[in-house]
Amino acid sequence: MNPHTPHSIAPPAMLDHLWCHRDLVVRMVKRDVAGRYKGSMLGLAWSFFNPLIMLAVYTFVFTVVFNARWGLEAEGGRAGFALQLFAGMVVHGIFAEVLTRSPSLILGNVNYVKKVVFPLAILPLVTLGSALFHAAVSLAVLLLAQLLLSATLPLTFWLAPVVLLPLVVLAAGISWLLASLGVYLRDIGQTMGLLATVLLFLSPIFYPLEALPERFHPFILLNPLTFIIEQLRLVVIAGQLPDWLGLLHYLALAVLVAWLGYGWFQKTRKGFADVL
Repeated sequence: MNPHTPHSIAPPAMLDHLWCHRDLVVRMVKRDVAGRYKGSMLGLAWSFFNPLIMLAVYTFVFTVVFNARWGLEAEGGRAGFALQLFAGMVVHGIFAEVLTRSPSLILGNVNYVKKVVFPLAILPLVTLGSALFHAAVSLAVLLLAQLLLSATLPLTFWLAPVVLLPLVVLAAGISWLLASLGVYLRDIGQTMGLLATVLLFLSPIFYPLEALPERFHPFILLNPLTFIIEQLRLVVIAGQLPDWLGLLHYLALAVLVAWLGYGWFQKTRKGFADVL
């Protein structure tokens, strides 16, 4: 684990490196999640209440204050709008947590860089794992709400992890890239919070894609969250099969980004100790 030792960035070597440290990743994800709520009275229950509170606020603001509608009229009125909104928030939550936390990963773990023989490449996976834990809780809330509203769950609900998989792979690659850049360019960390907010409002979370003029569709579709949000709504709410070809194309691009991000991280990690 000497940072000056050449690290192979070939895909098989990358997968082997990550697989060898899978137990460490799991333990660190558990510690990260537990540490976030350490000392609070409700503990892990906050991971359940936080999305519910934000969902209630957004639903009130957009359905009551702004009088927003989902298309002509969402099934179930405001409750139907809330389901559509919550599905989008689950996807955005994964990506936003990766964006905002990744630039400070190395800066916040200086001891791992300077004093400890440690596989630094797993740190972005720990952040991603924490984001996935909170997404899983939110997804469980979404499925429960869908069950209460319609008294049944679509048979396609189990495809939700399959739909999210390409986004998870993409987020891993971006996390490796941002973790490295955050060491050399400290301004990266300041801009990611802004970017996460921009993605929140430029994704079809509070509105359907069809509500926008067609001339804006290509720009919204360039948003990496748009396609996944639409597909998650299909399998969890509408009970339809996803666009398999679209998911395959997305996954292929995500794998490429993940490999490039990992390669960049391994190539630049030898300078971390000098900068820090």
